[in-house]
Amino acid sequence: MTPTTKVIPHDVDSVLRLPEVERITGRSSVSIWRDERAGRFPKRRRIGVRAVGWLRSEIMAWLASREVV
Repeated sequence: MTPTTKVIPHDVDSVLRLPEVERITGRSSVSIWRDERAGRFPKRRRIGVRAVGWLRSEIMAWLASREVV
């Protein structure tokens, strides 16, 4: 292992950025924003001064809770 290699434990939840959340959920940014404000979608997390993301586990749980049509 080199000095710059980071070891990330397997139990750490990853953070997804908006394009990935859109791809996984099949929803637009406007739909995500609207449902998030209404409490029907997981809340975004601030990960930097001008960056937000969603926890993968929360997005996957939201997907699992959706009724399959």
